[in-house]
Amino acid sequence: MNRLAQATSPYLLQHADNPVDWWPWCDEAFAEAKRRDVPVLISVGYAACHWCHVMAHESFEDETVGALVNAGFVAIKVDREERPDVDAVYMTATQAMTGQGGWPMTVFATPDGTPFFCGTYFPKPNFVRLLESVGTAWREQREAVLRQGAAVVEAIGGAQAVGGPTAPLTAGLLDAAADQLAAEYDETNAGFGGAPKFPPHMNLLFLLRHHQRTGSARSLEIVRHTAEAMARGGLHDQLAGGFARYSVDAHWTVPHFEKMLYDNALLLRVYTQLWRLTGDPLARRVARDTARFLADELHRPGGGFASALDADTDGVEGLTYVWTPAQLVAVLGEDDGRFAADLFDVTEVGTFEPRPAAGSDDADAAGHGTAGTSVLRLARDVDDADPEIRDRWRSVVGRLLTARDTRPQPARDDKVVAAWNGLAITALVEFLQVVAIRVTSDDEDANLMDGIAIVADGALRETAEHLARVHLVDGRLRRASRDGVVGEPAGVLEDHGCVAEAFCALHQLTGEGRWLELAGGLLDVALARFAAGDGGFYDTADDAERLVARPADPTDNATPSGRSAIAAALTAYAALSGETRYREAAEAALSTVAPIVGRHARFTGYAAATGEALLSGPYEIAVVTDDPAGDPLVAAAHRHAPPGAVVVAGRPDQPGVPLLADRPLVDGRPTAYVCRGFVCQRPVTSVDDLVAQLG
Repeated sequence: MNRLAQATSPYLLQHADNPVDWWPWCDEAFAEAKRRDVPVLISVGYAACHWCHVMAHESFEDETVGALVNAGFVAIKVDREERPDVDAVYMTATQAMTGQGGWPMTVFATPDGTPFFCGTYFPKPNFVRLLESVGTAWREQREAVLRQGAAVVEAIGGAQAVGGPTAPLTAGLLDAAADQLAAEYDETNAGFGGAPKFPPHMNLLFLLRHHQRTGSARSLEIVRHTAEAMARGGLHDQLAGGFARYSVDAHWTVPHFEKMLYDNALLLRVYTQLWRLTGDPLARRVARDTARFLADELHRPGGGFASALDADTDGVEGLTYVWTPAQLVAVLGEDDGRFAADLFDVTEVGTFEPRPAAGSDDADAAGHGTAGTSVLRLARDVDDADPEIRDRWRSVVGRLLTARDTRPQPARDDKVVAAWNGLAITALVEFLQVVAIRVTSDDEDANLMDGIAIVADGALRETAEHLARVHLVDGRLRRASRDGVVGEPAGVLEDHGCVAEAFCALHQLTGEGRWLELAGGLLDVALARFAAGDGGFYDTADDAERLVARPADPTDNATPSGRSAIAAALTAYAALSGETRYREAAEAALSTVAPIVGRHARFTGYAAATGEALLSGPYEIAVVTDDPAGDPLVAAAHRHAPPGAVVVAGRPDQPGVPLLADRPLVDGRPTAYVCRGFVCQRPVTSVDDLVAQLG
């Protein structure tokens, strides 16, 4: 009996018709394993995962494998995005046992959940042998299995422990982190590390703030070079906008095609802030197109943002996205087809599927003769090109996108994850703030930008309402929802941090007090339920389901760690509310990460970015005015805001807005009040004076 048909997770629903008798993660599954005296098979993945699909097709859809699993195990299927706490515990075990991790994750555990053998993807023959071997070991070598499990639990308990060394996150540590990133930088291809290469969005956010504080030209150059390399590579969808999860090579050419909400939200912040600080036209274009991708492709009307677009289309990775020279000509005609092939580096050999030998079985199977397929990448500059080149490029992009829309499309994982939707709200708020100060009526695409801004504004407000209405249950966040129905899994620390930070951002955009009140409520829950005694935080609440270890990972990975996210939200909330205890909690949280920052900068980017905000002040900027949208003081505040600054504009004593309390107009004129770390400067009424105070 497969029990996944009623799941809210699209990943679990993908397995609802498997011959494997899957259980969702629940106490009843472990009780059944105990009753039958069999091990538990825990399979963890997510809907957009390519190799999860491969293992499902090879093994979990196979009747013989299903019978073998059902006879010897209780099988539990887990969506890592819905249950990050479960994923964190067993990923730590997998890494401890194998030295690496990834998805699909395959774990064998005792009926009490203790892992004793872990791995990732197994081809069907290997998986069958593994099932037989584990079953034999369980029956004939039980004591050795239990000893192995006890050793693994001890290892993961140490890895997830809190209470380690602490230190203030000082300017010296942040400078050391920036120096370390510079030393590890890929001077040739940009980014960090080799293949596969992931977009280092949080490190870039940190380096931008570091540049603002110190004037470091090196930090800014790393951001500009990496931003350009990613935007011009196959990682970036040159037609519809948005970024894929990572590049399989070291030079950003061939992506793993899944598009994750969290990557695009964090990258939108990078390109938006780079555009704000430098006016860079490429950063402007990519920020615009990424915001459009979020609003058009991932936002669900009346709800929140979907989690991802799948890596595969009809079981084939890249099917929607790759091109041959002949296909370009068929859509665009001979002249524009050649122009597009040169512009996007589409060759006969191909960059995605190299050309097989003429007449070979591979050539016949490819379905396009002897041509290889290519991922579109921008091989020529367009942002600074002549107007006629830009016009031709825009025409080509529009026609190719229209043609691509007729192809089969990747599936969408439409569950709404609280933390990732928080990241998207924050990113879109920052985008709208920069649009307001950077777009003028004589810009060549001002109408397009304004249209995207209107749609983005509606999407982020609907999303915030969805989180407040659907995900907040009895004052506590739930992790995920789908089709307007919230799931049972409780929100983890990153949910509370990312959503609280988003509500702080929305408070600044709208001037509405309710968003600040909601943010404060979430932070109070975090301090009461997630905090550890040393200033750090656990990733799960003190009243959450007990797992074999209580996760408490301080490092930033694909998304900000819960600890970094909550520190960022505490920092913003303290600046907006004037309540110092939240700032003290942020400083204490970062002190538990500080010993890692100087040694492992690549894995503490969001914490370091928050540290830059605290070191900067952060600045608290209040502009009292009857025209928050059009006042030059407001525009100047956003344009020149130091790292992590909060900016609020509105009428004096506007209800629910602490930064506007007791701050009148001066001589009847709009007035800016600038404070730093709760220490205020004299009010000013001119843009020049405001800029001087922010410098």
